[in-house]
Amino acid sequence: MTRLLILGSLSGELGQAARLASARGAALVQAEGVTGALAQLRGTGADLVLADVTHDLPWLLERLTEERIATPVIACGRNADADAVLRAIRAGAREFLPLPPDADLIAAMLQAVAEGPDAPVYRDPAMAALMARAEQLARAEASVLITGESGTGKEVLARHIHAHSRRNRGPFVALNCAALPETLLESELFGHEKGAFSGAVAARRGRFEQAEGGTLLLDEIGEMDLRLQAKLLRVIQEREVDRLGGTGPIRVDVRILAATNRDLPSEVRAGRFREDLYFRLNVVALHIPALRARPGDILPLAEHFALRYADANGLPRRPLAPLAASRLLAHSWPGNVRELENTLHRAVLLAHGPEITPDAIELMAPPPEATVIATPAIAPASPAEPIAALVGRRMDEVERDLILETLGRCLGNRTRAAEILGISIRTLRNKLAEYRGQGLPVPPAPGQMPDSWKVA
Repeated sequence: MTRLLILGSLSGELGQAARLASARGAALVQAEGVTGALAQLRGTGADLVLADVTHDLPWLLERLTEERIATPVIACGRNADADAVLRAIRAGAREFLPLPPDADLIAAMLQAVAEGPDAPVYRDPAMAALMARAEQLARAEASVLITGESGTGKEVLARHIHAHSRRNRGPFVALNCAALPETLLESELFGHEKGAFSGAVAARRGRFEQAEGGTLLLDEIGEMDLRLQAKLLRVIQEREVDRLGGTGPIRVDVRILAATNRDLPSEVRAGRFREDLYFRLNVVALHIPALRARPGDILPLAEHFALRYADANGLPRRPLAPLAASRLLAHSWPGNVRELENTLHRAVLLAHGPEITPDAIELMAPPPEATVIATPAIAPASPAEPIAALVGRRMDEVERDLILETLGRCLGNRTRAAEILGISIRTLRNKLAEYRGQGLPVPPAPGQMPDSWKVA
């Protein structure tokens, strides 16, 4: 059930949009002004905000950015409100909903929020067996550890488990543990009281409280700092959280799913991951095979993405030509399903004629180290040439160029680039922040708009 916050009066056309959403199964909460909406989002939260553009949406969006509240805001108004709509979009509103509302458009927005990422698409026997096991486990309350290479679809599987669980009427809340530094991650997980630290201008519920009655996915759990691991273990054991700056524990009822692309037993042996937390999370394990290990899924996924991006871009639906399909099947897919999705997105945009032909299939080049390893078999003398070119350069410059080149080859995928470079994603993130501070262009993450495209 989508939790929908209506910012504005329910007596007019925005109220009509609210009633259409309610008829589609959304749970409604209403706020008369931006301060009330902000308080609601700090508290129980919402999955989507429909906001009347006559309110100060730039102020609200600025507060949401400052407090790292990622709930999408849809600006609602008439065409005569064009200036207010433009200000809201520039401030970060996700979309514009014209008033009076269209029932089909409301339904599409709710469906996009409710579904999140795509539902699992599979045909390979290995994946079919995994999905059967996942659906069997979904009805239980046990913690599940989902493992697999980057890009295999761990969050998609987690959402599928939630959808088939007895908690499916509750919220599904996901947090990427590698996306935030330790100090911010603690606040995101457990919440904070007003004044708990510099910038804590109001009390805020953490992800555990936001997931009350539902499911919490801790993605990239292997990147969590040891100190936070100890605090997380206590929350799992006691079923209660302590907000930063709080005066007492708060009971929580949450099912925990965790996901990682790391080998956690090896991390335990290396002292980087707590053994007791590992066993708490690993009540049941589900391992998603790499795409190269389930070739029966390549074409069904490719066809699915081709249809999805044709519709999203208003382009005709084109089938894969036999030679294009053969090219997809012959590729090793080091970036897994995420790489396949990006490839088909490009192919849909580049295709001409009635089919997607091989010339529209642009495959990712091999990572830099693969090229170096393969080169001696072709020309024994060539490895000396790039090494000689490095002589006289500073080590930090070489490191910088290697990181940025690898990130570019990975289409901005931070997790994949960190794997190739053999460093943690937190180290990679710190390096990229340093390069941005030097004024260097950094490839955006998948789905993130480059700075040069943003509205001034």
